[in-house]
Amino acid sequence: MVTVAILLIAVLSLVRRTSRLNGRLDRLTRGEEGDSIEDVIDAHLDRVQALGRGMDDLAARTRALEAASLRAFQQVGLVRYNPFEDTGGNQSFALALLDAKGDGWVLSSLHSRTGTRVYAKAISQGRSEGALSAEESAAIRQATA
Repeated sequence: MVTVAILLIAVLSLVRRTSRLNGRLDRLTRGEEGDSIEDVIDAHLDRVQALGRGMDDLAARTRALEAASLRAFQQVGLVRYNPFEDTGGNQSFALALLDAKGDGWVLSSLHSRTGTRVYAKAISQGRSEGALSAEESAAIRQATA
């Protein structure tokens, strides 16, 4: 009788352990169907490798976008003003468009009763080779602030 009781306890213990192992295996494979645990693990590894390749592609695209963004206009300054007393309103303006390095240009428009004139000056590292008007300088300061 004692040996039967010991065998019964051993069998119940093994059934319980097997049930736990099956539960752990189901959690590990997340209910995926496969011939074996190796097939499930191989499928997971394939997904991980595909995600790694996708991350590498995204990193390369991000680097390219960051390099291109350095050349894009990032700093903008706009000053509107009235250069002539005989015209109404602030129709004239100076617009500074600069990239991350301070390179770009400043566009000025002078509006008068007889017409409008537009001027563009190159800016390199926040400075112009030619003389700047007070409004153009203010637009560059505003852009770089």
